[in-house]
Amino acid sequence: MIPEIGHFALILALFVALAQAIIPLVGAARDDRPWMDVARSAAFAQLLLVGLAFGALVWVHVTSDFSVLNVAQNSHTDKPMLYKVTGVWGNHEGSMLLWVFILALYGAALALFGRNLPPALRARALAVQAMISVGFLVFILFTSNPFARLDPAPMNGNGLNPLLQDPGLAFHPPFLYLGYVGFSMAFSFAIAALIEGRVDAAWARWVRPWTLAAWSFLTLGIAMGSWWAYYTLGWGGWWYWDPTENASFMPWLAGTALLHSAVVVEKRGTLKAWTILLAIFAFSLSLLGTFIVRSGIVTSVHSFASDPTRGVFILGLLVLAVGGSLILFAVRAPSLKGGGLFAPISREGSLLLNNVLMSTACGTVLLGTLYPLFADVLNLGKVSVGAPFFNAVFIPLMIPLIATMALGPMLSWKRGDLGGVLGRLKLAFVAVLVAGCVTWLLAGGSAKPLQAAGGIALAAWLFIGTMVEWAERVRLFRAPLAEVWRRALHLPRAAYGMSLTHAGLAVVVVGITGSACWTSEKITMMHPGETVALAGYQMTLNGVEDGVKGPNYTAARAHFTARRDGRVIAEMYPEKRLYTMPPRPTTDAAIHTNFISDLYAVIGDPDGKGGYVVRLYHNTLVPWIFLGAVIMVLGGVVSLTDRRHRVGAPARKAKSIATV
Repeated sequence: MIPEIGHFALILALFVALAQAIIPLVGAARDDRPWMDVARSAAFAQLLLVGLAFGALVWVHVTSDFSVLNVAQNSHTDKPMLYKVTGVWGNHEGSMLLWVFILALYGAALALFGRNLPPALRARALAVQAMISVGFLVFILFTSNPFARLDPAPMNGNGLNPLLQDPGLAFHPPFLYLGYVGFSMAFSFAIAALIEGRVDAAWARWVRPWTLAAWSFLTLGIAMGSWWAYYTLGWGGWWYWDPTENASFMPWLAGTALLHSAVVVEKRGTLKAWTILLAIFAFSLSLLGTFIVRSGIVTSVHSFASDPTRGVFILGLLVLAVGGSLILFAVRAPSLKGGGLFAPISREGSLLLNNVLMSTACGTVLLGTLYPLFADVLNLGKVSVGAPFFNAVFIPLMIPLIATMALGPMLSWKRGDLGGVLGRLKLAFVAVLVAGCVTWLLAGGSAKPLQAAGGIALAAWLFIGTMVEWAERVRLFRAPLAEVWRRALHLPRAAYGMSLTHAGLAVVVVGITGSACWTSEKITMMHPGETVALAGYQMTLNGVEDGVKGPNYTAARAHFTARRDGRVIAEMYPEKRLYTMPPRPTTDAAIHTNFISDLYAVIGDPDGKGGYVVRLYHNTLVPWIFLGAVIMVLGGVVSLTDRRHRVGAPARKAKSIATV
């Protein structure tokens, strides 16, 4: 009965979404307030119905109702309760229902917190949100029904992919989807503004908090996915330039550009058409990621579906959403007049450069991701585009971007004084020289230390430059302490958020540099009692215990002792697991960290003669990558608490799009 209730709730949600997509648009065109208000009621009703369906799916998974096909294919009675719950979205049908639930959640949030918006803009934005919901609800009901019955019901299920039975990946998809789907808000505001014929500073002010929330969630989701890959897959790395990794990274790049572009629209009333286009592209790239993951065109642990029919359906949604929005943009964009002029050396100029570099980087990743697929479709042969390509074209774009990040916030609007800014960054120049030279001396004089010195110097430039910009705002060392304290207390939270995010990126750059330049690796065959040297450590394999029982797996557990200068540093217990249902082996790396570097051990297959294949890594500064990502997310959260993101802008005077 519960599955039927969930299925019926989805059907009702589809009809509610259709009403929400049509009636408010007509009401906005007729300036009929009651019709426009239907959008808010429908948004709440849609959340209630989709939430009921999602709750029903959680219930049948928790209770192991194997008469439901989705449960039988993706669950098992021996599976721990955490993974029974998270297994709801560990499959195609459940993940799509999670997508629609989060979409309804954002729509209801707009209806609840958007009461200060102009009624017509709010109605149109909610109507566009509903159009997206209609597409995905139709997709679920006709191709991916999560409540399909199975008769006769099996005694037990097939279980969940063991790689997905991990806390990191359990919570990674919801945060990722909160980011993916969150960009639908910027998309809806963009389309609503184009329909309404008005793009101005108030519009940008309303878009920014939704975009910032989506960006923060997506940043956290990507970081969690990277951390999961690092400690679960057992290859010692944290990023592979996998197509499904790129699928989340591309909307993050577009969303980052959108955040900076929206600031220019709000402060200076320029870059309007470009900002609208970025809002369209950010969500379009989220849809593209959905297509890549669910079309079966790539093989990855992230890929949930291999049914080409589903891929064609999502491709149709993608073409309809992107094509329709771009046609509307093409019609309206010529009428979007730019705002005030600005010199190339100005705050606007630096933000524009940020956008150009971010967009180029996004396009580069898009090209590298899709080119092998197009080559395969056109019978041009199998082409592999991997880390060498992405590193060669992506890193050179990031260097000027990060260098500009220290300068931009200190430039004035309209016309900046570059000489004056560089003069105030004397401390940053000193930090660059010291960091680069010290890194060079410690690492030696080969090509690799040159890269290390450059990366650490770049991170020092950004971090110290960010601190100098904050010090300039509060007049540190230039005003009495009481005034400095008063200025610090009254500094907008968005300014603190920006500083935290930029500083967090500097920490990430340090981590990436250390990982790329100082990682030590040893893959060897070891027998119990043997010791190998790794980066100044002595790693001893004490033994391997077979048949270790887990909740739904058995494991071979190795015992390593890590020593340095004769002193025991850590006892490490990596495992090689064999899950019972489905019967599939996985690795579980053992990691010991001191937050400067990680010792990383993986036990492999036995050689039949008492030895085991062992992978040992010493990963320098990798923890800083994840620490920096957390700091960046914290910066986004602090910015969201800024009062200016919560108080409505003054009412806007009606004006045609031709005069904006």
